[in-house]
Amino acid sequence: MTGSLSLTMTGAEVLRPDGLEIAPLSLTGGRIVVADQPNRVDLTGFRILPGIVDMHGDGFERHLAPRRGAMRDLGHGLASTEAELAANGITTAMLAQFWSWEGGMRGADFALRFLEALDGYRGLGTDMRAQLRVETHCFEEFDAIAATVQRYGLGHVVFNDHLPHAALAAGKRPPRLTGQALKSGRNPEVYLALMQRLHALADRVPLELDLMAARLAAQGVILGSHDDTTAEGRAVWRARGVHLSEFPETRVAAAEARAGGDGVIMGAPNVMRGGSHSGNVSAQELVEAGLCDALASDYYYPAPRLAAMMMADRIGLPSAWNLVSSGPARLLGLADRGRLVPDLRADLVVLDQSGALGATIAGGRITYMAGAVAARFVAAI
Repeated sequence: MTGSLSLTMTGAEVLRPDGLEIAPLSLTGGRIVVADQPNRVDLTGFRILPGIVDMHGDGFERHLAPRRGAMRDLGHGLASTEAELAANGITTAMLAQFWSWEGGMRGADFALRFLEALDGYRGLGTDMRAQLRVETHCFEEFDAIAATVQRYGLGHVVFNDHLPHAALAAGKRPPRLTGQALKSGRNPEVYLALMQRLHALADRVPLELDLMAARLAAQGVILGSHDDTTAEGRAVWRARGVHLSEFPETRVAAAEARAGGDGVIMGAPNVMRGGSHSGNVSAQELVEAGLCDALASDYYYPAPRLAAMMMADRIGLPSAWNLVSSGPARLLGLADRGRLVPDLRADLVVLDQSGALGATIAGGRITYMAGAVAARFVAAI
């Protein structure tokens, strides 16, 4: 692999699948290897952990649209996104892009523009992929969505429903209607009429979702649902072949997911805050109850590392770090990463004893390095 490191790091505590150990870790050709390499870097006093696998993050949006019309070439925004990912220890990132009736950055036109830019982006080495977030009531566009998933080889689709059904059913104007409409470039009355029309089609949605889920599963796509609230609702998604529960809002939904063998993903910012900002179930509670498989950045890329370090005090570093490395890698079917073992991708982070980031290496390539760790690398090679 061009630009990849060939070296052996010594003296550091290395997080292996069975725990921390002080032992050499060697890299070459973008992989972890057994054989010592001629170049050696002494990282005594530091820890080497698997790189972070982020299953769901939309923090990239602020890089792609800092101001209306400012970002004409999305490649520049993706480069800025990668820099932030690397500076937070993320080596694999699922960029959560909407395909929604909401329009603007969540609409089909922007989704296609984003996917085309991501498909052509060549960066530092971070593995950036798209997670497509499909609105359930956009079933009239399911053919176009399925074709797009196939065209770009997308491996992960999550179903969302952001229609304000309670307000629409009551004949009320949804809150924040005007601001959301203008943000999407629509007249508020036109926007309201669109929501009312889609809400009225609710009876058609279950069958359309059955067909779409089967279609995507046949393409090998990993499917998830977003914001599950009830055990019954999670069971319905499972029956469709949708086996990931992303950000369940209640403990009963998470417990149903676990009982049915489904994966549970929670937001790392929820851990950092000590609870959900909207009053939903605490991610810390689910982690400690064994009802969470992965923590995702959601809207804040520093969160996975910081949340894992917080949870390390409660459940131990190996278990806590698994929530941001091997756990999400397993749910995404990425068997070549998430652990520091021979023959897997050389995806790793170097932390000091306080958890501060000194380096990120993705696929054997340096994507971030600073401070004392950088000084040691410079001195050695």
